[in-house]
Amino acid sequence: MTDTNLDASEKPATQKRGIWGWMFFDWAAQPFFTVVTTFIFGPYFVSKMAADPAAGQAAWGYGIAAGGFIIAILSPILGSIADQTGPRKPWIAAFAAVKIAMLFTLWWAAPGSSLVWVVAAFTLASVAAEFSTVFNDSMMPRLIPSKDVGKVSNIAWGLGYAGGMIVLIFIILGLAGDDITGKTLIGMTPLFGIDPALGEDARAAGPISAIWYFIFILPMFFFTPDSAKTAGKPMAQAVRLGLKDLKATLKEVRQKAGLLRFLIARMIYQDGVNALLALGGAFAAAMFQWSITEIGIFGIILNIVAIAGCLVAGRMDSRFGSKAIVQLSIICLIIATIGIVSTGPGFTLFGLLQFSTDDPGGLFATAAEKAYLVFGLLIGVAFGPVQASSRSYMARSVEPEDAGRYFGIYALAGRATSFAAPLAVAIVTDITNSPRIGMAMIIIFLVAGSAVLYSTPYPANKPNYVARRMR
Repeated sequence: MTDTNLDASEKPATQKRGIWGWMFFDWAAQPFFTVVTTFIFGPYFVSKMAADPAAGQAAWGYGIAAGGFIIAILSPILGSIADQTGPRKPWIAAFAAVKIAMLFTLWWAAPGSSLVWVVAAFTLASVAAEFSTVFNDSMMPRLIPSKDVGKVSNIAWGLGYAGGMIVLIFIILGLAGDDITGKTLIGMTPLFGIDPALGEDARAAGPISAIWYFIFILPMFFFTPDSAKTAGKPMAQAVRLGLKDLKATLKEVRQKAGLLRFLIARMIYQDGVNALLALGGAFAAAMFQWSITEIGIFGIILNIVAIAGCLVAGRMDSRFGSKAIVQLSIICLIIATIGIVSTGPGFTLFGLLQFSTDDPGGLFATAAEKAYLVFGLLIGVAFGPVQASSRSYMARSVEPEDAGRYFGIYALAGRATSFAAPLAVAIVTDITNSPRIGMAMIIIFLVAGSAVLYSTPYPANKPNYVARRMR
């Protein structure tokens, strides 16, 4: 593992266990996104709970859009308030409690249940997860010197994918039963008396993610130093000053052309990334009628590739800069998204390549499914680095004492229009009754975000930049 020792000449030394505690937040948080949002519960919701895949994809997209709207409104406000109250950990703990409670409720999302309350519980869990991340990310500039933030951020993201993969493997091997035999992939009866016919293997993803999250955020609470402000202001005063501070921060951002351009770029491309991660697994499951076992194995493959991608990107980030890594990752995601929306039973690349539709049986048996896997691997390589290096891009562009309020704005940039891409997917899917055409909307956001980022300085607060000479 890459060494994460700090350069004491750059800032007061943080003990190594404190940095690892901070990185383990990603390890704790990622299973929610891996097994609930993308690869297990989301596909179950779309393909088993809803009346048809198009209706399921639309409802899931509306839920993600609602969560994004709430996050966009509140995250910068909370970031500014947190700067006034001081420590970040109490905020993380409060939102962790909400997230854990909502994840446990997903156990009761049986087939035939109302979609409304299930989407509402998922949306609240998503909001709490994002707010916790805002406060955890805002600790980074105080813990890690600028020269190391890209490396540490990518390692942390890689740890997150490893944690998500472990939980995914456990569900696939221990809980997910075959539709015919009822046995798991390794031939055993599902653990804990789980009945796959009732969707319990997918429904268990919520409580399992909640327990994992609770256990593995503890190192951050025990070992990672909190904000240097140990004596924060009373809450009423903090709210008043936080709102005032937010107004001033927004004014500052408007006066910092490079930082504003970066935040706009991230707002656009991250919208596409969020939609792709949230809807990609369900799209594949519905198109190829994949079982939980198949979609889970697909997820495991992507997570293995993602871990490697983050570790390589961490080294490249230190050498070439965060901007180059983000741009390269977006290009990979554009190519991959074009690939997956152009692939269907018997064809890929919009029919330029035709395959036999014969299904000899087994996992990913058809040629079209194998083509989809190839494009999925490209997503796996890119979706960790695009987010980790965006985080390090921001950390290099702000002062540590301003981290809370600026990471609140950063979260706003990642979520301000985060309802737009899922909403576009949901609306177009509703209108056309075609999940494929709906998913194609994601490409627009990725291309537009990449175009804005091209002329953004690196670091984003670099004065008097010349766009053509930026990395």
